[in-house]
Amino acid sequence: MSVTASLDTGVPLSVDRLADYRQMVRPRILLMSAVAIAAGFVLSSAERIDWLLLLIATPAICLLVAASSVLNQVVEVNSDYRMARTNGRPLASGRISRREGLMFGVMLAVSGAVCLWIFVNPLTSITSFLTMLCYVCAYTPLKSRSVFCTTVGAVPGAMPAVLGWLAAGGSPGVECLALFAVFFVWQFPHFLAIGWIYRHQYHDAGLKMLPSFSDGGRLTGLIALLYAVAFVPVACLPRFVGLAGSGYLAAALVLSLGYLWLTLRFALSRSEFRARRLLAGSLICLPVLLICLVFDFLRLTI
Repeated sequence: MSVTASLDTGVPLSVDRLADYRQMVRPRILLMSAVAIAAGFVLSSAERIDWLLLLIATPAICLLVAASSVLNQVVEVNSDYRMARTNGRPLASGRISRREGLMFGVMLAVSGAVCLWIFVNPLTSITSFLTMLCYVCAYTPLKSRSVFCTTVGAVPGAMPAVLGWLAAGGSPGVECLALFAVFFVWQFPHFLAIGWIYRHQYHDAGLKMLPSFSDGGRLTGLIALLYAVAFVPVACLPRFVGLAGSGYLAAALVLSLGYLWLTLRFALSRSEFRARRLLAGSLICLPVLLICLVFDFLRLTI
């Protein structure tokens, strides 16, 4: 079954091992990141879309997103091992050594940064690399130390669309800031719902992913609700910075108010059922919002 040597010398790269590498890069996150990168790229392309550059930039940025996931798991081997949700991961289970995971993550990060520097532009390369460092060196260690980890983690989480914007040659400005704000604010109800669903596992693993654990989640629900309220005007920002028109504005209002309704229900009754409904709603809200934004932008520019 052996095809070639793995990163860890002497270990054959079998089909199962390839599956472990695939699991480490977390394909679902990569897919969501790729959609956000492509959206940011298209929105930054006022005159014409450079499809070749898009096809280069998106996977290159995704290499750094993948590096973030892999290096995060290298750092969190022990806490991942203590959580039922994550103890089957290749590093936590011992199928991949920490050394091999580190080498794989570094290889992904360097490859992505070099590719962006050579074929896209230095600004996107530097910003993508710093985003990866923020995730691995700030957010990851904070998870076991402070509840502010969610706020710190929301910064790299909001960057894919911004990186796509920069990759197309767009300059940092109000449009770029509006894209960042949409992703940044959206994340809080989403991640607090996840935190509530897995609160006992996070607690047992020593991770401080929630602002409250002993009060029945009242503070968690309140913070999620405050961000959901803020998301209503923030979701509308692209309309007021010239990225979209009234069609997007209508869609943004409908989607953000629906997100607010799901968050309100969760805040009033922190059941696992309502947390999962909020989580599902969040995963519908953002992609549909992005699709509406891109289509409305193209409608106005074509």
